[in-house]
Amino acid sequence: MYLQLHNIRKSFGSRESRTEVLKGISFSMNRGEFCVLLGPSGSGKSTLLNIIGGIETPDSGTLEVGGESIRAMNDRALTRYRRTHLGYVFQSYNLIPNLTAEENIETGAYLSDHPLDTEEMLQILGLSEHRRKRPNQLSGGQQQRVSIGRAVVKNPSLLLCDEPTGALDYQTSKDILKLLEQINHHFGTTILMVTHNDALKDMADRVIRLKDGRIRENTQNSAKIPAEDLEW
Repeated sequence: MYLQLHNIRKSFGSRESRTEVLKGISFSMNRGEFCVLLGPSGSGKSTLLNIIGGIETPDSGTLEVGGESIRAMNDRALTRYRRTHLGYVFQSYNLIPNLTAEENIETGAYLSDHPLDTEEMLQILGLSEHRRKRPNQLSGGQQQRVSIGRAVVKNPSLLLCDEPTGALDYQTSKDILKLLEQINHHFGTTILMVTHNDALKDMADRVIRLKDGRIRENTQNSAKIPAEDLEW
């Protein structure tokens, strides 16, 4: 197994206002899997993603990525883990406004010891003719493509996507999903995508449902549907 979590717990607040957000999360993923993490708002999806991403620390439990214990890492090792192993795609694009699309993608390459080719990435993203444009000259879908390119050009072993289509219209959302599907197939990247859209489960290898901080379902999808054929 590439990603393994066992009995992860996380609370926020103190005393009377203390709220347990994750209540003993355990699951694993194989290298190269595309996993969809489903659940309503407040179910703990983003908190769990942040823990896997080394942004937040669990109160208890174990987390291993590629055989390494994330909880055992000090700050320097965590920074190295995030730089070399992780790509992160957010619902908000978080692009640098005064850089071009190409330059925004290159900021990801600078963080990696073994980056992918920026030119190839621009072609895969369908952004070759938009490389000189700044974020305010791009559509929402194009900006999200740049955001994905910045994450993937690092050549990460694990790509974390937090509602990557949440701010996009239907057709643009499908285009982004097809792009993630292509990246998974082309580079063998392990992908964990958080969403509240139930229809997206059909494109995944593994589906995990969260509710009230607990896993309610963890299943492997025996009959995947291409992103192109999804409807909602």
